[in-house]
Amino acid sequence: MADPLFSAVDHLHMAHALRLAELGLFTTQPNPRVGCVIAHGSEVVGTGWHRKAGEPHAEVHALREAGDRARGATAYVTLEPCAHHGRTPPCADALVQAGVARVVVAIEDPFPQVAGQGIARLRAAGIEVQAGLMREAARELNIGFFSRIERGRPWVRIKLAMSLDGRTALATGESKWITGVAAREDVQRWRARSSAVLTGSGTVLADNPRLTVRLEQPHAQATRVVLDRLLRTPRNAQVLDGQMPTLILHGAGARPDSRFDSVKCMVTAEVGHSFDLAAAMKLLAEQDFNEVQVESGPTLCGALVAAGLADELLIYVAPVLLGDHAMPLLGLPALTDMSRRRSLRMIEQRQIGDDWRLRLRPVDVA
Repeated sequence: MADPLFSAVDHLHMAHALRLAELGLFTTQPNPRVGCVIAHGSEVVGTGWHRKAGEPHAEVHALREAGDRARGATAYVTLEPCAHHGRTPPCADALVQAGVARVVVAIEDPFPQVAGQGIARLRAAGIEVQAGLMREAARELNIGFFSRIERGRPWVRIKLAMSLDGRTALATGESKWITGVAAREDVQRWRARSSAVLTGSGTVLADNPRLTVRLEQPHAQATRVVLDRLLRTPRNAQVLDGQMPTLILHGAGARPDSRFDSVKCMVTAEVGHSFDLAAAMKLLAEQDFNEVQVESGPTLCGALVAAGLADELLIYVAPVLLGDHAMPLLGLPALTDMSRRRSLRMIEQRQIGDDWRLRLRPVDVA
């Protein structure tokens, strides 16, 4: 059923604003992706999107393009206009000064320094404000930002590649390559939208991955994060090359030496002989990480799932069979009855080259 608050033209312009916001998918970290359209009826007079933290917000770009034609217009914004002085002036004030008559907001901003204040400032200036148009799409576009602000931890996406029989590597540990070129290229785009790519020291020792984003289009470089409780990462590890931002999380009993001079090291809480994974995720949120993509082996991935910290599984399924001696998808505790099984819901399934990409979320994750 159509929302009586919003017309077909409203939906058209907000959909346009969301497409604009998506242009910042790889570049706005840690800021949210935001788009803005300014229109008189069906006529668009200004558009803009937020490109990079520290640069003008979407509303400013759209107002500059609209010029004097912003007066009396409707502004469609995918996230509540900011109401505070950060690296840039408040966008709510810019909209007031431009003389817009109406503002349609997809979703309110949970950031404490905004959180309704932008809408209140617009209404106090006599501007009509309506919120909630295409709310779910706007939230999904910034799922990590909302997770960090509302839950105090990033959105955790676990990337896995498996054979048709659910195996991720041979018993020897060999895993290159289960999936094809197209799937591996697709992974780069998911890395590019993430604030961090996380792995464990076991994967570093076994595979010596680079964990870098390799895309031709503009993107921010995700921080490489290694959970290395005992600081086992060797001197020749590619994550220590100093070329990309890297964060090593280690236990209190380990002391970084000269191997780690080119990277940032932080102590993380432990429980027994393991990391406190919930504390580690909280620490990553404090570093302003919105989305964290986990690319590791079955032990760490399974531990995150078991701890209820995995928000999404991104699984690439190759049409190959590796046999029952190969390594499993996740290391999870044995179940004693079917009532304890972990239920997932399918968000998306798509063919990528010869492989299939599945996106799944636990049933209790919105």
